[in-house]
Amino acid sequence: MIALRRTSFDTACRVEVEVSDEYCRANVVLANDYEVGPGDRVRVHGAPIRVGFGERRVENRIATVERASTVERLWTKFAGHFEMAELYEVSFSDRTTV
Repeated sequence: MIALRRTSFDTACRVEVEVSDEYCRANVVLANDYEVGPGDRVRVHGAPIRVGFGERRVENRIATVERASTVERLWTKFAGHFEMAELYEVSFSDRTTV
């Protein structure tokens, strides 16, 4: 029953964390260009990375990638369409008054 079972594996990754007046971001790049799909989980091992304002830190870590089962992947894609519809209700128009 592969369609109902998750699989997992460990891989190397690069974690980039930056906090500045231009960026507030954290990015994980998996080794070997593994692609993360709908419903997949990635857990990066190690202590939390702390950076001060104006700093950028890059660290190499190990990550566990847990692939979603076929059923979970299909459900995530299906449910994602309804989550996307909530964004349509948000207005990004300019609120300047005349």
